[in-house]
Amino acid sequence: MGLDLFAGIPVTDYAAALSWYQRFFGREPSLLPHDTEAVWEVAEHRYVYIVEDPERAGNALVLSFVDDLDERVAAVARRGIEPAKREVFGDVHKVIYRDEDGNEISLGGTPV
Repeated sequence: MGLDLFAGIPVTDYAAALSWYQRFFGREPSLLPHDTEAVWEVAEHRYVYIVEDPERAGNALVLSFVDDLDERVAAVARRGIEPAKREVFGDVHKVIYRDEDGNEISLGGTPV
């Protein structure tokens, strides 16, 4: 059985959010369905998208587990985005980022 995933992040200002998420992901969106939505494929059949929706902005919680946590955190930092918070749960680390609306997009994994 396959699993496709679309995780949505509502934002107040699409243009500002687009710039931030391009830096976070380190690339242009994979899809632009319409003028106020951008989609990044983060793994096969798994997507994170932003959409302008001011009434719901700031409430998203998205966590992606990655094999190369240290490498990813360093790459995001090189693009000018620093973590808002770090948490440790035994051997698993969670690195939390917040966009301008306060949405949380996090990376989790085991540091090397």
